[in-house]
Amino acid sequence: MKTKAAVVLLFVVLGLAGMTTAAHAAHSNYATANKPIQFGLTAVVVRENLRLLDVWAQYLSDRMGQPVEFVQRRSYREVMDMLGSGGLDFAWICGFPFVQKRDPEFVELLLVPVYQGKPLYRSYIIVHRDSPYQSMDDLAGKIFAFSDPESNSGYLYPQFFLANQGDRPETYFHKTFFTFNHAETVEAVAEQVADGGAVDSYIWEYLREFQPEVADKTRVIQKSPTFGFPPLVSRLGADPDMVERMKAVLMGMSSSPDGRVLLDALKLDGFGEFSPSLFDSIRDMAAETRKARPWIEAAEEKEKELRAEEIE
Repeated sequence: MKTKAAVVLLFVVLGLAGMTTAAHAAHSNYATANKPIQFGLTAVVVRENLRLLDVWAQYLSDRMGQPVEFVQRRSYREVMDMLGSGGLDFAWICGFPFVQKRDPEFVELLLVPVYQGKPLYRSYIIVHRDSPYQSMDDLAGKIFAFSDPESNSGYLYPQFFLANQGDRPETYFHKTFFTFNHAETVEAVAEQVADGGAVDSYIWEYLREFQPEVADKTRVIQKSPTFGFPPLVSRLGADPDMVERMKAVLMGMSSSPDGRVLLDALKLDGFGEFSPSLFDSIRDMAAETRKARPWIEAAEEKEKELRAEEIE
C-alpha cells in the first residue's frame, strides 16, 4: 500500500507538471496580468503533502486563466478572519465554522467534497493500539487531544457526546490540549503524548494509507454519526464570474484525466453542489451543546458545595 501511494504521488508531482499545455499557452500571461486568487486551507488538508498542493494550485491556475495560491493557516479562526476581511476568495473549512452565525454573513457554500461516494464523514475517537481503552468511558481522567476549537469532528462532537451524559471536557478529562491539526492529533496519540483524541475520519483513513507508520499505532474506539463533509466556501462579495469559474473547474476535475489523478491522490471522488441543509445536524449539535453546558456547570458547582458541607 505504501508503495502504491508513492507511485501515485510521484505520478502526480512529475506527470502533471507538463499537463494542459494548450490551456497554459492560451493563458501564458496570467501570472503577471492578474491578481492571484487566494484559496485558504485548514486542518481538513494533510499539510505534509505540500508537493500535491503545489500541483493542484497549478492545475487550478491553468484552468482559471489566473494564478491560484493556496494559503495555509494553523487555525480555522485565522482562515475565517481572513475571509471576513477580504484576504481570501475561497477556503476549505469545516462544517462547524460554516454553520456559526455571523452578522453580516461573509461566506457562502461553494461545493462539498464527495468521499467514498457521499458528501459525508465522521468524527473518530482514537487511542493507542496497545492501550486497554475500549470506550470514551475508559478515557475519564486521562489526557485527551482535540484538533481545533472550531472543529466539528475534532472538538464539537466529543463535547456534544460528553454533554449528553452530563459531563464536559474540562472536568471529565485530567488534561486536554489542542493540536490544531488532525494529523498531529493522530501523532500525539500514536506517540502516547495523549491517551485519546478526536479526529476527522477522512484524515485518519488518509494517513492509514499514506502514512501507516503513524496511523497504525492508533485504533478507533468510537465513531460519530455522519456529518456533512468539510465544505469549500467562497467569500460573499467575491467576483461572481470568478466564483462560477472556480465551481466549474473544481466540479470538472472528476471528468478530466489530470483532475482524476489529483482526486485519487486526495482520496476524493470529486466535488459537488449540495444544499446548506447538509450541515443542519452540526448546527443542531452545536445548539444542544451550548444549552447543556450551563446546567452541567451548575450541577458540578452544586456537587462541590455538597461535598464541602459533608467535609465540614
